[in-house]
Amino acid sequence: MGNRNLARRCLAVLAGPLMAAALVSTPSAAAETESVETFGGTGPYEAGYVTDWRLRDHTVYRPLELPDDEPLPVVAWGNGACRADGTWFENILTEFASHGFLVIANGRPGGSGSTDAEMLTEAVDWAESANTRLFSEYRGRIDTDRVAVMGQSCGGLETYEVADDPRITTTVIWNSGMFSDRDPHRLSHLHAPVAYFTGGPSDIAYENSLNDWRDLPEGLPAFMGHLDVGHYGTFPEPDGGEYGRVGTAWLKWYLKDDAEAAELFVGDDCGLCADPEWDVEQKNL
Repeated sequence: MGNRNLARRCLAVLAGPLMAAALVSTPSAAAETESVETFGGTGPYEAGYVTDWRLRDHTVYRPLELPDDEPLPVVAWGNGACRADGTWFENILTEFASHGFLVIANGRPGGSGSTDAEMLTEAVDWAESANTRLFSEYRGRIDTDRVAVMGQSCGGLETYEVADDPRITTTVIWNSGMFSDRDPHRLSHLHAPVAYFTGGPSDIAYENSLNDWRDLPEGLPAFMGHLDVGHYGTFPEPDGGEYGRVGTAWLKWYLKDDAEAAELFVGDDCGLCADPEWDVEQKNL
């Protein structure tokens, strides 16, 4: 999985708490679920986060009522600053979940301390186990063949570390990039289509991401989008703001084969290409 210490040299600390919980309830459907926090999201599912005693160091965002007819693709998330607070990015992660994704963030709700890249792998392992375990409320309801791994800043470096996992369908790097570009083959382990989203030239990770973009493996499908919002992005905004909209579209494309969502990224006349707020680049799409 690469040098574990790399992810700990995080680029910057994302400041400011995100939205607080609106409702707390205790479900009776499954003993493994310890609590539910309800938020919403703009998707067709009312979504929130739960905790699970089998995955104590993570926070699971999901539709509160698990759909019977649409298995949920998996999204593993690494926090900025490698901070072990699974609710630090709750706005955007709830937004993803409301569109029918099972999002597993490193860290417990309101947690402290540091995370590591192995926690992303643990999240995917847990999803696979929950999907097959007898009497699990998730049994048969998770699409474990569709997996995205993503993270912001230091969480993006954690994402790089596990990017060689063959289970990964797509890799997404938010406001992040390698610290050194001395090794042009440092990203040769990337095998899945990758997206980069940065906060533009004022983002501390902007130049790092450009260096990584230059050295991506030949032939790898890749997209890069710059929105001039700085390193902190639009994560604290309701539903994750513009990052929430664009990130959801990328997940819909690669994890749900949504052709309409793909139009935001593909071709010279793509949706973000025509948006003056965005500066985009494409490779092999």
